Amino acid sequence: MTSSTTASILPPTSEQRTHEVTQLGFTRQDEFAWLKDPNWQAVFREPETLDPKIRQHLDAENVYGAALMADTTALQEKLFAEMKGRIKEDDSSIPAPDGSYAYAGRYRTGGQYAIQTRFPIDPISKKPNGPEQILFDGDKEATGKEFWDLGAFEWSPDHKIAAYAVDDKGSEYYEIRFRDLSTGKDLPDVIQSAQGDLVWAEDSKTILWTYRDENGRGSKIYQHVLGTDPKKDPVVYEEKDPAFFIGVSETSSRRFITITAGNGTQSEAWLIPTKSPNAAPHLVEKRTPDLEYDVEDFDGRLVIRTNADNAVDFKLVTASYDNPGRAHWKDYVPHRQGIYIVGIAAFQDYLVRLERENALPRIVIQQRDSHKEHAITFDEAAYSLGLGEGFEFDSHMLRFDYASPTTPDQEYDYDMASRTRTLLKTQEVPSGHNPDNYIAERVEVIARDGEKIPLTILRRKTTPVDGSAPVLLYGYGAYGYALPASFSTVRLSLVDRGFIYVVAHIRGGADKGYQWYLDGKRAKKQNTFNDFIDSAQFLIDNGYVEKGRIVAQGGSAGGLLMGATANQAPKLFAGFIAEVPFVDVMNTMSDATLPLTPPEWVEWGNPIESAEDYAIMSAYSPYDNVGDKPYPPMLITGGLTDPRVTYWEPAKWAARLRERAPKAGPYVVKINMGAGHGGASGRFDNLKDDALNYAFALKAVGAPEAGKAFEKQRN
Repeated sequence: MTSSTTASILPPTSEQRTHEVTQLGFTRQDEFAWLKDPNWQAVFREPETLDPKIRQHLDAENVYGAALMADTTALQEKLFAEMKGRIKEDDSSIPAPDGSYAYAGRYRTGGQYAIQTRFPIDPISKKPNGPEQILFDGDKEATGKEFWDLGAFEWSPDHKIAAYAVDDKGSEYYEIRFRDLSTGKDLPDVIQSAQGDLVWAEDSKTILWTYRDENGRGSKIYQHVLGTDPKKDPVVYEEKDPAFFIGVSETSSRRFITITAGNGTQSEAWLIPTKSPNAAPHLVEKRTPDLEYDVEDFDGRLVIRTNADNAVDFKLVTASYDNPGRAHWKDYVPHRQGIYIVGIAAFQDYLVRLERENALPRIVIQQRDSHKEHAITFDEAAYSLGLGEGFEFDSHMLRFDYASPTTPDQEYDYDMASRTRTLLKTQEVPSGHNPDNYIAERVEVIARDGEKIPLTILRRKTTPVDGSAPVLLYGYGAYGYALPASFSTVRLSLVDRGFIYVVAHIRGGADKGYQWYLDGKRAKKQNTFNDFIDSAQFLIDNGYVEKGRIVAQGGSAGGLLMGATANQAPKLFAGFIAEVPFVDVMNTMSDATLPLTPPEWVEWGNPIESAEDYAIMSAYSPYDNVGDKPYPPMLITGGLTDPRVTYWEPAKWAARLRERAPKAGPYVVKINMGAGHGGASGRFDNLKDDALNYAFALKAVGAPEAGKAFEKQRN
């Protein structure tokens, strides 16, 4: 057997069926292809239609995985209790004013889902002048549902109706309904197969919404007028290219509804005045290879964030609504190499930029008339920032969120005129948290090609840096997503047990600017894996941890990182936690019917048409490179209705690992049969997934409270 804890537990027998795939002169075998239900589209909508043989296999994997972790049951319960104890159960957000109301969300003690509320305010002073009104009770709405997610919840400009989108499968097919806020009752209008995004027009009776097609992709924008048959909604925009994501939003001024289309390397935006929802969409600039842009409305003109003219880290330009095309763009904030403009927010008299330099964010504020700028400064070595939700355009108050690995989330109102900040709320940790008990540091790894990889490191002050402590190394490295140096109550359960928690800001993310992202995608994807492996080696070489005492964790595209790292450097690690891992790269990116495949050819490559892409991708694809290697224990998770990383990816990968490296592992699998990409939906149920992850990490490094350690590799 593979583990001393499982002397009488046999892993599932994974049936192998001959299945050969030939394309572009290359041939590969896929003996577990049968785990992909041929009617997978139906499974997303109706999970009970899953092929019984596939369900039997997944159930067997879940039984085996639970058996492998059975001696951690008490530990998981303890971890869950700790994590839950750090959550303020009756927490609430700071109310945000919008005209004559202030809107907020709050939880009840023991509640899993948020309650949407509002109360009337004086429009001038913003002070309450009436009682709270409950608009939408998430706990009540989710009753009896194994999975439940509230997407959009948008009230009409006249504050009388709320349009809301709900997914109760985890498949990201949303149903849109409309609630009369005076009676609490829903209107007859029901919209099916929605993407979940929507925008109100100024008339408070018209919305634009995105349709999700049978392959799980947004393909059309419809207009719906209250009281009409949704089946007769007219099409406002149709996307003909399956490689483009589409959606609807609005500018900060609420003057324009924005229809956006993009595929990661080029984008296109269309504007419709909110006061004229029947107007034809007005094109800003047609899609052009390698041209990306997004649009805001400020000072009577459009402000456009773009990478035009080789502005790798983006710049800001302006244009008029009547002549918005690139030929009329005028530079407003020039491009600065290494200073990445992440996003912008507009107010009547101020334009706000969120920027990132060397893996640290900053907020820059520009006054409309004087064009004078200032930045909001912070003192800690590593921290995260986010622009808060605000509903009022004619305001000098900016709401933002701040946190660091040691500092709980803080919410501020910042007066952009007086340049003063007011702390509104600090995240409360009911069980207690003393930042002085922890140390957060930022160090740099010199990668094998000379690049400097930032690491954010968190540990207790009492945890020695002499190699004796275990490390959890977290990574992602894709889509230009930058991992924030944020606060997490969950990770304290590991850190308080002597783990050193490390976030690797590797290429493929945009942590050090947009070029950092470009240097970790497509032909340069190997840089992502090299950076992560080099980060692990740095921690070993510099006395943070001993070789074989690092547990690596990543999800989705970060699960690809886990799989590739496991193939390329298994001996450095004590274990891998691969959550909803994108590991079946070749087969997934060769199936144009899957929801994300065409839009993501620009991210990974197209192995259907390009032999070069095929060779590059097949060289790192985790599923295609499984061999008889000394893999450490792995925890592999998935979700049955996940449209992003389909359930068969982790299932096939685990089966092949067990077949080709039977003496390694073991391979602990958990497929959530009632959830999608994000796992369990309730705020407490989701903690059970975290508890399992950390119990696995503790077991992988031989922590006594985790029962018997996994058996060492024998090959």
